[in-house]
Amino acid sequence: MKNNTVFVLLAGGKSKRMGVDKGLLKYHQTFWILEQLNNISKTPVSEVYIGLGYNYKNYFNAIPWFEDALTNFIDFQELKIKVIINKNPELGSFSTLQTILKKIDTSKNIILNHIDVPLLNSEEFQKIMEIKNIVVIPNYEGKNGHPIKMKSKFWKQLIHLNPSNEEARLDFQIMKLQSIEITTISVNDAAVIKNLNTTSDWISFLKNTN
Repeated sequence: MKNNTVFVLLAGGKSKRMGVDKGLLKYHQTFWILEQLNNISKTPVSEVYIGLGYNYKNYFNAIPWFEDALTNFIDFQELKIKVIINKNPELGSFSTLQTILKKIDTSKNIILNHIDVPLLNSEEFQKIMEIKNIVVIPNYEGKNGHPIKMKSKFWKQLIHLNPSNEEARLDFQIMKLQSIEITTISVNDAAVIKNLNTTSDWISFLKNTN
């Protein structure tokens, strides 16, 4: 059953340490960003916003329909995909998030993930979706990770922050909430704390998923 939560996938960084755009890494017979979308398609979410920034033209060259998704939602594996470009990616991933949030209906909840964090298994994803709190964060063996679910009551306030401000970070804004407004849910999938930043990270990840 689909619901009013939309997925936000951030892929606007330079990927300097990886040496290639992370979303365009080859994963078996496809690109990593398409594999992420494939995994999202197995969840109750039906609408996805992809945030690009640096090197967005590389994505358009590799996956031409991404450019079409700038102006219209594109159907992909029963998902509706919209691509948003952050014209000032040098301001960081928070500014990419803000650029996307400005395009989302404020009645919607969002679930946020970064391109370098593999999506956890669908069963535990569903547990995150079912919790109704303001912010829901997965935790693996004492470490918080992604994806993070946020109600509109919280995320729509993020739009108005100055991205140059040192407090324009999601973790800082979450810490300002009352503890009762945050649910931390224990999961058994270590994917939530993975961070595929370097070539060695990627090679290790591939070895463990074959």
